[in-house]
Amino acid sequence: MTDHFYDELLNIQTSGNQQGFYDSLHYHRYEPTPYKGLDELFAKVSLSSSDRVVDFGCGKGRLNFYLHYRYQASVVGIEMNEEFYKEALLNKRSYLKKYHHRRAELSFHCCLAEEYEIDIRDTVFYFFNPFSIQIFMKVVGNILDSVGKAYRPVTIILYYSSEDYTDFLTRRTPFQLKEEIEIQGLSQRNSLERFLVYELKY
Repeated sequence: MTDHFYDELLNIQTSGNQQGFYDSLHYHRYEPTPYKGLDELFAKVSLSSSDRVVDFGCGKGRLNFYLHYRYQASVVGIEMNEEFYKEALLNKRSYLKKYHHRRAELSFHCCLAEEYEIDIRDTVFYFFNPFSIQIFMKVVGNILDSVGKAYRPVTIILYYSSEDYTDFLTRRTPFQLKEEIEIQGLSQRNSLERFLVYELKY
């Protein structure tokens, strides 16, 4: 299904990429994950009612609304750009006008990723190459500190990931690659158009 179809279905507006770039070496420009990719990812990755998904660099909230609608999953969006955060809140208002009966949590926070305090309910963490390896390392460190306080299964999902991200997870953390998921019609043209699913091994 097309991006336009899903935005219409969810009563939101998330299409389009950021014009220009952040004035930062550490935070990357906004671009939403294709709905086609999300369909293929979550055809293979299952969520349970106890999962709470955190999307770092959520932009206008596409992943959040998709998961809330499709799985009634609890989702948290973290966005440092105030304009995108405001658009995510507008989308939330519009989405809930249509789907107000859904009770799972749907929230957004305007803050730096490394400053978000990992909740012990957070179990799935999504990254669409949102920032530098330095920030990613801090965020993963926060995730591991949280697990040290409250043991639970944890999954990291990377989309369009840099080699720095994968090298760090493989060589310097207890996370292990569980699955690589290609997007039909996209991965063949660009090897970065894929999802990497990591699970925490104890």
